[in-house]
Amino acid sequence: MIANRHALTSVLPKILRAAGRRTLTPAALTDVFMHPRPAMAMAVRSFTTAAPINVDGLKLTQASAPKPKPSFDSTLPFGTCFSDHMLEIEWDVENGFGEPRIVPYHALAIDPASPCLHYGVQCFEGMKAYKDANGAVRLFRPDMNMKRFKTSCARLSLPAFEETQMLACLKKLIEVDKDWVPSEAGYSLYIRPTAVATSSTLGVTPPHHALFYVITCPVGPYFKAGFAPVKILAEDSYRRAWPGGTGNYKIGGNYAPGLLPQREAAAKGYSQILWLFGDEQYVTEVGSMNFFVFWKNSAGKNELITAPLDGTILPGVTRDSILQLAREWGEFEVAEKSYTMTEMSEAIAEGRLYEAFGAGTAAIVAPISGIAYKGAELAVPCGKDGKAGDVAKRLYHELADIQYGRKAFGNWSVVAAA
Repeated sequence: MIANRHALTSVLPKILRAAGRRTLTPAALTDVFMHPRPAMAMAVRSFTTAAPINVDGLKLTQASAPKPKPSFDSTLPFGTCFSDHMLEIEWDVENGFGEPRIVPYHALAIDPASPCLHYGVQCFEGMKAYKDANGAVRLFRPDMNMKRFKTSCARLSLPAFEETQMLACLKKLIEVDKDWVPSEAGYSLYIRPTAVATSSTLGVTPPHHALFYVITCPVGPYFKAGFAPVKILAEDSYRRAWPGGTGNYKIGGNYAPGLLPQREAAAKGYSQILWLFGDEQYVTEVGSMNFFVFWKNSAGKNELITAPLDGTILPGVTRDSILQLAREWGEFEVAEKSYTMTEMSEAIAEGRLYEAFGAGTAAIVAPISGIAYKGAELAVPCGKDGKAGDVAKRLYHELADIQYGRKAFGNWSVVAAA
């Protein structure tokens, strides 16, 4: 909280300059955001709860008429065919969390004044369940999703929850709808944990009622016929995120503003937006994915680079997994640091950029074949076959092997239903 008018006057210019420019050197970050000024301290807070989530109290109501399942083939659309059941957990500020319930999938009844409808007090997660060769259903690093979900809730003043209990409830849902997890290669069950503020008030205040729910739907592979590299548009007139904002949280307010730039890019023939930031035009993310470049850096060393988690970048589970795997290989440098569009375009012109790709839950990796920038289209190499570079292919196959239980790597693959 700003302590006094003098403190506000002294720090506001720095905040505004940081928002307009992305001079995010360690020194600048320390000075603007991390220096222990009372006026600048902004801890993410969330409510304590009278009653925590307790999976032991979960109630199950079976669907009386199961839905017909879609064909698990190339005709399967994304995000439209939902499974028979959903998980619901209500919360209010006086009593805490109610009993978890697995109930038939249904439309929600929400008060028209709910803050989630007016002020964007809602957040979500994106994760998948995979069926292995023995028929067991697996989750990929679900602890990271629960941690991020909890952090997003805290940023919006939604209630805190016990991550292990939330995950245990989610596993119960997966067990109930196990038959909705495809066994076909490349297919999975998409899982969408969600939290929405449901208070019956128009006041811009922290919510006193909320609903946590989880829905699932079977999905096919992102690339139905092998890798299909895309061309993207480097965007410097819109901003996806800014220092001190919410770019590092998975909240709805980060996604809706990207719809217009995305539509404009599509009208120009490009599949995604490459988000740039500041006068320096730092490279941040592509569409709703983290962005990676494999190049020979200015020091002459091969390097896999992605933007750092400086508060504007979503801490993707796939992002973290790629970084860990690449460091485990030990074959080239792996960096989380800021770099500019100018540096990337120079590397392309000099033949030092080997490949670039997006990374996220939906695709694992999405190769890039071209970047439109300042009226020119920069060609990005996509391997010998023109579809994906060697690093992208290797990462894709290693991560898929772990997700489907074909390869063990630490505790990344977790059995949710035998």
